[in-house]
Amino acid sequence: MARNPIQFQAGLSLPAFLAQYGTEAQCQAVLFQHRWPRGFVCPDCGNTTGCRLSRGHYQCHRCHHQTSLIAGTIFHATHLPLTTWFLAIYLLTHRKSGISALQLSRELGVAYNTAWKLKHKLLQVMHERNQGEKLSGRIELDDAYLGGERPGKRGRGAKHKFPFVAAVQTDEEGHPQRVQLRRVSGFTLAEIRRYAQQAIAPGSQVISDGLGCFRAFDIPPYVHERHITGGGRASVENPAFNWVNTLLGNVKNAITGTYHAIRGQHAPRYLAEFEYRFNRRYDLKAMIPRFLTVAARTPPMPYRFLKLAESYA
Repeated sequence: MARNPIQFQAGLSLPAFLAQYGTEAQCQAVLFQHRWPRGFVCPDCGNTTGCRLSRGHYQCHRCHHQTSLIAGTIFHATHLPLTTWFLAIYLLTHRKSGISALQLSRELGVAYNTAWKLKHKLLQVMHERNQGEKLSGRIELDDAYLGGERPGKRGRGAKHKFPFVAAVQTDEEGHPQRVQLRRVSGFTLAEIRRYAQQAIAPGSQVISDGLGCFRAFDIPPYVHERHITGGGRASVENPAFNWVNTLLGNVKNAITGTYHAIRGQHAPRYLAEFEYRFNRRYDLKAMIPRFLTVAARTPPMPYRFLKLAESYA
């Protein structure tokens, strides 16, 4: 049996990563190229001429505004060296099942709270990048929940369960191309209509089960194919939902094995992590450069905002 070329691609090895990003000077030079690919641009007046001061800041020749390389980016006001940030980016983007904040703290040699803040800032970059993307073509769709067993109400509507929509875009041969994992406030008709407008391109063929909220796709501009499967093994073995069921199994296994449990207010970021990696798996060597381009344009995320994450996105 032939090997899957995507699964067995070389990727970026740790020695190769250290050769490219192993020193602070290398990381600064790379970040400069991703923030200002055509040369320095003053963030205050837009002027394109300036100079680098002895303490590392850049000063505009027109308005004399001074700024640092990391000011206004996701790295804003950090006390950590860029080499630590870049290694965290490497670990987050190249591990299929993710990495917990505790393990990240051990591998980076930083305190747990520092690793948690760093990790969630990087997940925020992934989350914001994912929001502008829409699936199109043939799409398998399913409802799912995150959250473990607790006393009280069970099943749909349980307070400790966090609902999200899982969607997989496939090609003409039925192979998965891109995925979406988006938290929703609930499985209501109005909420799924909101989700559809933001995440599914017009003209798409949507395959879903008999859940009533998915009737949001019954009207143009979508083509809706409903499979009334019921529950149990029949719904899992239905070939129409092969890839979305596989996706959900992988996500839940990774969460159980890597994180054990996650807080509901942070669920959008954890889901965005899986979505981001899967959709960019075709070229592992490009993962870090593509991430840095987005990170350099992601606004600062102070700790108080990290804790006050939106309940769904």
